[in-house]
Amino acid sequence: MTTPIKSQLVVFDFDWSMADQDTDRWIFEVLAPDIRRKMKTLQESVQWTDLMSHPAMVRGVTKLKGASNPTTTFFCLSNANSVFISTILESKGLQNLFEEIVTNPAEFDPSGLLKLHRRVDPNGPQHSCAVGCSPNMCKGEELTAFLERHKPGYDRIIYVGDGSNDFCPILRLRSQDMVLCRRFRGLEHRISQEGGLQCQVKYWAGAWEVEEIFNQLIE
Repeated sequence: MTTPIKSQLVVFDFDWSMADQDTDRWIFEVLAPDIRRKMKTLQESVQWTDLMSHPAMVRGVTKLKGASNPTTTFFCLSNANSVFISTILESKGLQNLFEEIVTNPAEFDPSGLLKLHRRVDPNGPQHSCAVGCSPNMCKGEELTAFLERHKPGYDRIIYVGDGSNDFCPILRLRSQDMVLCRRFRGLEHRISQEGGLQCQVKYWAGAWEVEEIFNQLIE
């Protein structure tokens, strides 16, 4: 007999998952001198936050968050940084979506320079990941730590990701859990080459497909 799903956790990577861009790369590209003139010409009609998320993704998470059966908690687990993530979420009215955001800290110094830091301080204890996470963060360890902070846990976990560093956390998912893997990126390659997952796998390319899946999770 299938156990009823009363509570679920949705874990979102940010770049190419919640956001439809690599935020760090995109910001530096648009600020490069050779395209600065073009951006100046477009500044009245284009905001960089407008390029970061798709309306279907905003609709999907908003509807899922508002549903009562099951109740859904959102957790952001990203190798981007806190300034970019908070700016984009606020621009979309999603600043209260996530229970927690685990990412690389960032802040502006008095001169206006954006200073970025590693989640895992290079001068302190390092994570012990053997799966291939980047030095600044082991997403698997971070997911386990989140679940420890939020016991007794969730009946189902849905992980939305795209990159090779999303492979470590999804190895920890159970048979009732699900990964929504974006097509044609590093995570899909690792799943096909390495396997070893217990969870269900669903693939998506456009935000509308995630919205469709989210709608199916609501009773």
